[in-house]
Amino acid sequence: MAEKGVQLDQKKLSCSICLDLLKDPVAIPCGHSYCMSCIKTHWDGEDDKEVHSCPQCRQSFSPRPVLVKNTMLADLAEELKKTGLQAPPSAAPAADHCYAGPEDVSCDFCTDRKLKAVKSCLQCLVSYCHKHLQPHYDVPQLKKHKLVEPLEKLQEHICPRHDEVMKIFCRTDQQCICYLCTVDQHLGHDTVTSAAERTEKQTELEVSRQKIQQTIKDKEKNIIVLQQEVKAISRYADETLEKSEKILTEMIQLVEERRRDVKQQIRSKEETELGRVKELESKLEREIAELRRKDAELDKLSHTDDHNQFLLQYPSVGGSRPKLPGSPLCKSKLLILCCGYCYIRIFDAGFYGLPVGVFEHVIL
Repeated sequence: MAEKGVQLDQKKLSCSICLDLLKDPVAIPCGHSYCMSCIKTHWDGEDDKEVHSCPQCRQSFSPRPVLVKNTMLADLAEELKKTGLQAPPSAAPAADHCYAGPEDVSCDFCTDRKLKAVKSCLQCLVSYCHKHLQPHYDVPQLKKHKLVEPLEKLQEHICPRHDEVMKIFCRTDQQCICYLCTVDQHLGHDTVTSAAERTEKQTELEVSRQKIQQTIKDKEKNIIVLQQEVKAISRYADETLEKSEKILTEMIQLVEERRRDVKQQIRSKEETELGRVKELESKLEREIAELRRKDAELDKLSHTDDHNQFLLQYPSVGGSRPKLPGSPLCKSKLLILCCGYCYIRIFDAGFYGLPVGVFEHVIL
């Protein structure tokens, strides 16, 4: 129990700014105590406002109070140091030991190497690490402050004209203002609290999000339809290609069959015509031999000196003029014409019954 009482006294003798035992403690008019150097540093930052406040209860003082060392508190703090007791261990997590980097929001109260800020206070306009944020959880007046995630530019929440926190929204000019602006350049404008405007805008935002999400769903459905159309196009193309391949294969087979038929018929016709021509040639050769024989007899008869003998033999040798056969060349021309006509008929017959469109593509 005695140890608990000592710890309670030790907490009361800790500075709520640096969280260490009080050094040169001073009490300000509101009754809170701080290290002289800590409160002086805090008030030095408020000199431009010409109004100074307590970091815990935010009570304002004007003019700046004179700081006098509280000897009683100094003696108690010194006595605690002599007993070897230190400030109670902080409840801060391991993140307290994470130092702030160039892209991090740093704690405004760290005097040496600054730690990462874990919260920013919109009333104090200060960012705190775990250690220096603790008073906002312990002190009743600080518990009412609005804590948010660390903000890099806290000064943007301060009215540049009046140096007050901007908690009001002017709907007329669509900008955040402080309470003094409502009686100044924004007098008579349509104004509401920032929280009320946020609530209304939040509702509009949710409606906009619902519309966007519905549009996304509609477009996703359109994508599904397009994907189905892509599959249908590919399927139709595959079916058409398969049918075309089948038709063309059948055509090639049919043409090959007709080619063999035409070749066979042409060769058959060739053989027939060659036989006819050979027979004609043999006949002509026999007739030529007969004519040569008769020509020799006539030649012999023409040289006889016996007139009576010439007259007696001439009728049997001369006779009537022999009939000559037609020219074989005409037969050859006829053969060519017949073969060509036969080829055309067979070729046309091969495509009978096929689709007209396919035949036109093949001919072209």
